[in-house]
Amino acid sequence: MSTLTKAGIVDYIYERTDKNRAEIKDLVEVILEIMKTAVKKDHALLISGFGKFEAYDKRARKGRNPQTSQTITLPPRKVVVFRLSRKFRAELNPA
Repeated sequence: MSTLTKAGIVDYIYERTDKNRAEIKDLVEVILEIMKTAVKKDHALLISGFGKFEAYDKRARKGRNPQTSQTITLPPRKVVVFRLSRKFRAELNPA
């Protein structure tokens, strides 16, 4: 199993368009920046037919240092989850 990288996305688009690599790289960067800004500002990003990225606050919680078994308090933080759209889920799991 291989992982699609940002460079892989640029190559994929480059092979299918008449744009140069630099233009495509800039465009991909702009799209990713828009996505990051949306999640930071609105706490959600919906891409129809694909899924929804949602950010939420996680409270402080107790944890354990596995090396010393000492109980510690983990600070509050933001986490992002991704939920597949029904359409995409159906494509991944055909009946």
